[in-house]
Amino acid sequence: MSLRRRLALLSGLAVALTVLLASVLVYTLVRDRLRGDIDHDLRQQAERVTQRFTAAPSPAGAGAGEVQEVGGAGGVPPPPGAFPPQPAGAKANGKKTKGVERGERYALTLPPPAPGGPEAIAQLISSNGAVVTGPSSSVQIPVSSSDRQLAANGGQATFEDVQAGDNDLRVLTEPLSGGTAVQVARSLEDTNHTLNTLIIILAAVSAGGIALAAALGPVVARAALAPAGEVSDAAEEVARTHDLTHRIEVRGDDELGRLAASFNEMMAALERSESAQRRLVADASHELRTPLATLRTNIETLGRGDGLDPEERRRLVADVTQELEEMTDLVGDVVELARAPGQDAIARQDVALDELTRDAIERAERRARGIAFEPRLGPSLVHVDPQRVGRAISNMLDNATKWSPPGGRVEVDVDEGRITVRDHGPGFPDGDLDKVFDRFWRADDARGRPGSGLGLAIVQRVAEEHDGVARASNAPDGGAVVSLQLPTINGDSSATPTQPPGV
Repeated sequence: MSLRRRLALLSGLAVALTVLLASVLVYTLVRDRLRGDIDHDLRQQAERVTQRFTAAPSPAGAGAGEVQEVGGAGGVPPPPGAFPPQPAGAKANGKKTKGVERGERYALTLPPPAPGGPEAIAQLISSNGAVVTGPSSSVQIPVSSSDRQLAANGGQATFEDVQAGDNDLRVLTEPLSGGTAVQVARSLEDTNHTLNTLIIILAAVSAGGIALAAALGPVVARAALAPAGEVSDAAEEVARTHDLTHRIEVRGDDELGRLAASFNEMMAALERSESAQRRLVADASHELRTPLATLRTNIETLGRGDGLDPEERRRLVADVTQELEEMTDLVGDVVELARAPGQDAIARQDVALDELTRDAIERAERRARGIAFEPRLGPSLVHVDPQRVGRAISNMLDNATKWSPPGGRVEVDVDEGRITVRDHGPGFPDGDLDKVFDRFWRADDARGRPGSGLGLAIVQRVAEEHDGVARASNAPDGGAVVSLQLPTINGDSSATPTQPPGV
C-alpha cells in the first residue's frame, strides 16, 4: 500500500472516530440534560403534592365513596397512623382503600399541572406498606421493598426508572415525617421519543461524515504529500539529467517544508563538491602540463645521441629527477585531496603532538639545511591519525621553509593541541588571506618557486577530518603564521586558537 493510500485511510479513520465520539458525546449530554430537567420537575412536583394533600377523617354525614379535601394549599402531612389498617376484603399490595374502621376515609388530592407541563402521577406510602393514590390516577406506581423501607425508616430521596404496564416512568421517592413517603412520577415517553429521534439524526450525520471523510481522504493525502512528491520528482529528475542546480520550492516550516529545504541543501552540497572536483581536475591538469613538457624536452635531448658533454648530461638527468619528484608529490597531493572526507577510516590513536612535530622538524632540517628551526615544544597529547597529522605538519614546515630567506629561521610552537609555525619571510598578501587554504592557490610572486599550491589545502583537510581548525595570518613584524588546532586527549575540542607567538 502506498504512503498516499495509508495517509488517506488513516485520515478517514481519524475523522470517522471523531464523528462517532462526537455523536456519543452529544447523545450523552442531551440525555443527561433531559433527565436532569425531569428530575428537577419531579422535585417541584413532590413539593407541590406535599403541600396540597391532606389526610383527615371525613366529616360526619359524608356519603360513602366521597373524597373530601381538607386544608388546601399549605396543609400539613398526615399524622402518624393516618393510614388505618385495611378492612377485610380490601385489595392487598397497596391498592386503594375502599373502607376503613369507624367509617373514616383518606385520600390524596393532586394539584393541576402547570400550563403546558406534564400531568403529575403521585401516591403516598405508609409505614405498613399501604398506598394511597389520587382519585383520578389511571396509573399506579410500582412500589418496591426499598420504597417501603424508605417510608418506614426515612433517608435520602431516591430516583429510579420503573415500568408500569406499558408506561416507562421516572420516579422520585421522598420520605415525609410520620413514617410516610410520597412518590411522584413522570412518563418518559416524550423523552424516549426525543432520544430515539436524536439517535436517528446522529446516525445519519455520522454516516454522512464518514462517507465524506472517505471521499475527501485521498484529496487531503494528495495535498499533504505534494511537497514529498516534489522532492521525489526532483530526485528522479536529477538522477536522469545529472543537473545539480535543480531546486524545489520550500513552502512553510513544517516537516515537509524542512524536507524540501534539506533536499535543496543536499543538492547545493553536491553541486559544490562536483564543482570542487572539476576544479581540482582542471588545476591538476594545468599543473602537470609544465613538468610533463619539461620532462619531454629533457628526455628528447638526452635521446639525441652521444654529443652531450658529461656535465650537460648530469644537469639534464638532475632536472628530470627533480621534475619526477615534483610530479610524484603533486600526484600524491591530488590523490589525497580527491579522496572524499571520511572515505577512508582515520586510524586515530593517542599521540604526543610534541614528539610528532619533533620528527617532522628533523625531516625538514635535512631538506633545508640553510634554515634554522627554533622549536618550543610543550607536552601535548592528542587522539589523531599520526600519519595524516604528520603530513600536515610537514606541509606547514615546507611552506615556511620555502618563504624564508637564506639563513632565515622558522619558529615552531606546540601547546595544548596547537601547532604554530612562523617564518620571517614576506608573509601572505593581505588581500589573499582568505585564499591561503584553497587548492592550487599560489601567490603571484610564488610562480617561480617549487610547489603545487596543495600543501596548505591538505592542512585544511586534516583539520576538518579531526574536528580542528587551520588558520593563517601575518605577524606584525613580518612573516607568515600558520596554525593547526586539534582537540586534546582530555576531550577539549575548542578550536579557538590563542594568539600566535610574535603576532
